[in-house]
Amino acid sequence: MLTTDHLSADFWLAKVADADQLLLTSAQISARNSKTFALQPEMNRLADLPASLPAARLAAIIDSASASAKHPRFYANGEAVTASQWQTYRQNLNSEAVKADNPVRFALVVKRTDLRSMPTEDRVHNEQMALDLDRFQETALFPGEPIAVLHLSSDSNWLLVQNYHYTGWVQAADVAIGSRQQVLDYSEQTPFLLVTGARATTSYTPAVPAISKLLLDMGTRLPLLSTDDTGHNVHGQNPHASYIVKLPVRNSDGSLAFTPALIARQQDVSIGYLPYTPANVLKQAFKFLGDRYGWGHDYDSRDCTGFIIEIYRSFGLLMPRNSGQQGEGRYGSNIRFSDQSSDSDKLDAISQARVGDLIYRPGHVMLYLGSDNGEPFVIHSVHELAYFSDMGATEDSQTQSTPALYQGILNGVAVTPLTPLRLSADHSYLDKIYAIKSLR
Repeated sequence: MLTTDHLSADFWLAKVADADQLLLTSAQISARNSKTFALQPEMNRLADLPASLPAARLAAIIDSASASAKHPRFYANGEAVTASQWQTYRQNLNSEAVKADNPVRFALVVKRTDLRSMPTEDRVHNEQMALDLDRFQETALFPGEPIAVLHLSSDSNWLLVQNYHYTGWVQAADVAIGSRQQVLDYSEQTPFLLVTGARATTSYTPAVPAISKLLLDMGTRLPLLSTDDTGHNVHGQNPHASYIVKLPVRNSDGSLAFTPALIARQQDVSIGYLPYTPANVLKQAFKFLGDRYGWGHDYDSRDCTGFIIEIYRSFGLLMPRNSGQQGEGRYGSNIRFSDQSSDSDKLDAISQARVGDLIYRPGHVMLYLGSDNGEPFVIHSVHELAYFSDMGATEDSQTQSTPALYQGILNGVAVTPLTPLRLSADHSYLDKIYAIKSLR
């Protein structure tokens, strides 16, 4: 059912009428973002944060970001995390240092870094020992991203930070502390360069190792500079064939400074956001095809929601981090299904979906590509894969063949037909789909 033709954006583009139609203008995207922030409690406008947090509020934030696991956790060697080890992690939360009044500081991220539920680099896993899924890993932050700094760990190596849609612990060495005004102004500066490839890098810069070959993910936004700002020698290279961007760097005392950096014009970047069109949605999605799955942006990659978020950040559209927050969220246009909805009800709704619409089942999101020969297809970043297969089928006493359930690991960004996908022998993806969301 899946062919190599399905693995090309052009195949799906050929099926789309008005592929270059502008779906939302920049003003409409800004209005959509404002509505999303108003509707979704997990979304945070950093400019709206107070100058300080009272003790009760900060304590609640720490408890929420670093909540105790509901199920046992294990290290990669199979040993369970003991009560004593949990206590060590919790002690590093530094909850006893919360004061009656706690200043909110601001910072910019200086390198791609993990955002974690506990201030530790230790990896822990569930009872199934899925070693690709580190249960302390939540998401990632990208260079130039503004954050609010709320708290410091006991060992002083970690900061509890909040970005526009998540709160967690980040290594202090990966961020630079500035003033509120410095940080917020940087994030709004124009003109700006946007990374539109799955990833880009700054140019090799031996004079400043901190900005040399710096990894930049899709959707990363960096202010543009000109030779009027920098001259014609940027860290030993003439910038005539490059874009000059303004990068945050960390001084030895952890404070914020800025330096120019070069991004070669041959890299996949854009001045400003891409137009939000069906064609661009498809093109952006297929730039990730075959990338390794990365739970919580692990492995310098992305999971199902990170995949979706980075596609839509290319157009300036922002959304919550987790699939449940997205699928259950009230932003966008939503079709909801209940436990009483039949598979035919869902298939009828999917047949009316448009390219780029998002399909949600518990714990997962997929981007709708269209249909081929009556079968709906999706592109998604997916860890596990299951479907019924005639290979390994069994025969009953009357020689009727019963397909066997194949269960394996896909672990990448893939194009798949939707209806064969299974969660188990008893439940399909289709059974569990609860929402279709459009951001048009």
